[in-house]
Amino acid sequence: MEKKLAFRPGSCWDEFVSIQQMAAKRAKHSPKTVKTPVKLKAILLEDFLRKAFMHRREDTEVLVVGAGPVGMFTALWLAESGIRVKIIDQESRTAAHSYACALHPRTLELLDQVGLAEEVEELGHRIDTIAFYEDRVRRAELKLAELPVKYPCVVVLPQSALESLLEQRLRLTRRVEVDWNCRLSGLKMNGNAIVATIDKLTETATGYVVPEWAGVVQKTLHTRADFVVGADGHNSQVRACLGIEYEQVGNPELFVVYEFELDGKLDHEMSIVLGDHTTNVMWPFSHHKCRWSFQIFPADAPGNFPVKDRRAFSIGEAPGENDSRHHLQRLLQQRAPWFEGNIQEIDWATDIQFEHRLANEFGRERCWLVGDAAHQTGPVGMQSVNLGLREGADLAAKVKRILREKVSPELLQTYNRDHRADWQHLLGLKGAPKPTIKASPWIKEHGATIPECLPASGEELTSLLGQLGLEFE
Repeated sequence: MEKKLAFRPGSCWDEFVSIQQMAAKRAKHSPKTVKTPVKLKAILLEDFLRKAFMHRREDTEVLVVGAGPVGMFTALWLAESGIRVKIIDQESRTAAHSYACALHPRTLELLDQVGLAEEVEELGHRIDTIAFYEDRVRRAELKLAELPVKYPCVVVLPQSALESLLEQRLRLTRRVEVDWNCRLSGLKMNGNAIVATIDKLTETATGYVVPEWAGVVQKTLHTRADFVVGADGHNSQVRACLGIEYEQVGNPELFVVYEFELDGKLDHEMSIVLGDHTTNVMWPFSHHKCRWSFQIFPADAPGNFPVKDRRAFSIGEAPGENDSRHHLQRLLQQRAPWFEGNIQEIDWATDIQFEHRLANEFGRERCWLVGDAAHQTGPVGMQSVNLGLREGADLAAKVKRILREKVSPELLQTYNRDHRADWQHLLGLKGAPKPTIKASPWIKEHGATIPECLPASGEELTSLLGQLGLEFE
């Protein structure tokens, strides 16, 4: 049977019909007998199809906005549960550098449930010990092997590598493609669903030596979804559409980050250096490569704070006393004089501002937030991305119950309550942990700073604090 097309009022099809009617009136013929020139018909039909395509609508069960590690993991968890999912991101590709680089014990358990833990362990570098330093003195250490979990360790893996794994798993096993260059521009409630307006972008290059890419709207799409997940980072458009406040709960922190190769051998140990006013951390990527993040102040900053880089290359700099190598050497001498090994090659250097923020609610009705869209903290313990992965798994499980088991959407209020409570603890909004008789004077002095430095959350965080003689009331 031949399929009939339905044309929406006000479209260019009306223009097509009106031209036929006008020609008929002039020729005093019935519209049915008037012959519009073939070329004009073709032009009008092409215009009609172009406009219809520009405004087409798609349906899905869950729309995930943001294709970072949290967004892709949430989409994968949904797809593994048999939920139809669409994932979009306004960028053109995955991150080009490591950014978030460490996976907590609880995160490894979640990755195991989707069959990725083994690959992550093979690609990453295992961390068994966390050491605390002050100047040259080793003040304390924690043994991750004492955690009563399946994966009593942390695995260091660049964010770019994790994103590639997640994108590949989505595409190959669940046939879910990330729709890159797609920007959310609006959300509208439509009964028991959400209609999202999405701009499909095309890139236009500006600049001379190094092109800068700007997005231009190519067409506009409309997607109807039962639920929307905002995994679109600290500048979340989903959060903005919902009108949810993103409250600042602490002072901004500035960090300069260096990833480099060295001739010494690194152990399976994360090192945290607490100074009078700074927190600094070293993550080993392998036995001969690491990342140092140094907290700095505006007067010490070597440059501006960039947005997340998607380029696969970097621009060189002229050597001199103020270049990256010399700046890194000075910081290591001042803050980590115990660190051994000569710098061989600096692979990446940048400076980044982090803020302590918490959304006053993690969503409402059929739109919910995960990851940096809902919270942000400093980079030392890699907590924002890891808790974001936990949030994504929990939210996906609850959405599955609502869609497949017909549980009331009120179930999502527990998601909001539980995860906001976790963050209130981590950000110190419910008070710092209290020292026990086991705590050393140095631990008592730095007790308020330590929780957000540790690569753990929930019961694992409580266990690690207990090794230091700290506990939450």
